[in-house]
Formats: sequence, C-alpha cells, structure tokens
Amino acid sequence: MFESLNLASQTVSAVQTIQTLRQTFDKSERLSSHKVINRLFEKGSTDTQTSYLFPFKVFYLYDSSLPANSLPQVLFSISKRNFKRAVDRNLLRRRCREAYRKNKHLFFESSQHQLPAYMAFVLIAKEKVDYSVIERSLQKLIVRISKPPISDNPS
Repeated sequence: MFESLNLASQTVSAVQTIQTLRQTFDKSERLSSHKVINRLFEKGSTDTQTSYLFPFKVFYLYDSSLPANSLPQVLFSISKRNFKRAVDRNLLRRRCREAYRKNKHLFFESSQHQLPAYMAFVLIAKEKVDYSVIERSLQKLIVRISKPPISDNPS
C-alpha cells in the first residue's frame, strides 16, 4: 500500500515538475566543472556511459548524491577540427542549445528513475547540420537516456 502511495506521489511531483519547467537554459544547467568534465571524458572509465545517434555522441554520468528529479548539467562540444571557422561552431552550438532548451521536458515525461547528473553532447558531424536534424536527434537521445537501463538478470 505504501509503495503505491509513494509511486503516486512521485508521479504527481513529476507532473508538477513538467508543468512548472521553464524553457530556459540557466547557468545552473551548464556544465563548467573541470573535474566533472575530466571524469566524463576519461578513457576507460566504468562510470561514464555513452550513447550515439547522428550527429551526436553523448557521454553521461549518474550521481546518487544529487536529487532524483533535478535536471542534468549539460555541455555542448563542437570540434575545431571539423569546423574551422568560429562562426560555424557558434551557429551549431546555438542550434544545439536551443534544441535542448525546447525539449528538456522529455526527461520528465517518460522517466521514473534517476536521471544522469552530467551530460556532454559532442557533435561529430563533418558538415553543418540543419536545426531540424539536431532537434530530432536530441529528442530521441533524451528519451533513450531517460528510460531505465535494461538489466541482464531477470531476478
């Protein structure tokens, strides 16, 4: 009985979070900690999980010390090797941030488990990508990441 009551209260709080979620990209949502960034991109790390969907490769970490319904801190990276001109990198970074800002509500629509605490979206495309492609890919990635992981043990 208490489990169903707890689940119902979580569902109600998730619905309230979706309704009050503003379409902004605040400073608190940006990943700027060098320690966390180094942990995300550390080679051979078992903590970091990855997901791939063109034009993004996503690295993400879970942190149990953070509240379960808080938004992850996000980083967008566009390679200087692929886009020589800063104007192009800035254009793509703006498109990525805008797509994330408009679709971050998807984290709370299908999720009943803990969200990643830190995420890094790395754009791996070699040419400029339209906003529609970026938005569709980001939507699919957010839904994929917000689903609970599939466990191998049926117990």
